[in-house]
Amino acid sequence: MALCCFPSTLKPITPATPLTNLKPKRPDILRCNFSLPTITTTEPEPVFTSVRSFAPATVANLGPGYDFLGCAVDGLGDFVSLRVDPSVHPGELSISDISGPKKLSKNPLYNCAGIAAIATMKMLNIRSVGLSLSLEKGLPLGSGLGSSAASAAAAAVAVNELFGRKLEVKDLVLAGLESEAKVSGYHADNIAPAIMGGFVLIRSYDPLELMSLQFPVEKDLIFVLVSPDFEAPTKKMRAALPAEVGMSHHVWNCSQAGAFVASVLQGDLVGLGKALSSDKIVEPKRAPLIPGMEGVKKAALEAGAFGCTISGAGPTAVAVVDSEERGVEIGGRMVETFWKEGNLNAVASVKRLDRVGARLVGSVPR
Repeated sequence: MALCCFPSTLKPITPATPLTNLKPKRPDILRCNFSLPTITTTEPEPVFTSVRSFAPATVANLGPGYDFLGCAVDGLGDFVSLRVDPSVHPGELSISDISGPKKLSKNPLYNCAGIAAIATMKMLNIRSVGLSLSLEKGLPLGSGLGSSAASAAAAAVAVNELFGRKLEVKDLVLAGLESEAKVSGYHADNIAPAIMGGFVLIRSYDPLELMSLQFPVEKDLIFVLVSPDFEAPTKKMRAALPAEVGMSHHVWNCSQAGAFVASVLQGDLVGLGKALSSDKIVEPKRAPLIPGMEGVKKAALEAGAFGCTISGAGPTAVAVVDSEERGVEIGGRMVETFWKEGNLNAVASVKRLDRVGARLVGSVPR
């Protein structure tokens, strides 16, 4: 199935601070409008016949940072292959193949990668060529690792690269948000780090302002990701949250989020882990819905993790350590506890911070 994208009459986004030449400990800010304007007045020509892109897994919330903190994780993610296809009507997108979960739709209107690709085509004012997209899912659905965001980020980057990289990072985040809004809600704590890499703070949603937080390159940060055989749909897990929050919990979570940001910028793993584990609003409501999660967190901390919490909406548990060897050991304890206390099989992986984000990994020139 193909879908047509039409040019917008909205004004272009105001240029924002670029993500290059970042100074340590000084967050960069990206300011975006909510709308999806046509960025290019002249339709660009494709510079490649086909491209292949990758976008990493992400950990959202990071304890007290519900909907405004997230980071990218190296080594896990989705791939998108995109090509100019003469059999597809000009200005339209077709999804030709999906490897991975069988229940994903090939209709671009109902597919994360398709929605983001169409939004990017709209920004570029693509009307003269048709595109065919293939999605390779490396992330399970409902895992708490930003599965939908990885697909959207990889698709947006693929379209942008195919036409000569005309769009900026902020534009790609907006295109990905278009997808997230239709699939799991309007939140950028997965899609922003999936595209930008590293740690990202969403300073504001209206207007959208994104801050890149630089974790010191000389410091080691290891994530232990333990995913049980249990699906936790984002919409269901968001519905479990309280409509109102008491002032004492609000003050506590704000202070812990501030401590988390400071710890990231300073490379303080002890402080980072302490803040990661300190959420009093979201985790207490979600943890009981994931069998064994409370015991898994306790086991991780007792085994020496600096901190542990639920990754995104779950069910994946994420712990932070300073070495891969310790990560493997702690991951084993967490897997064991999921089985003992939750009767769930689980898989552990030990990964580093992805500082790059979504990127081009292959191309065929015209």
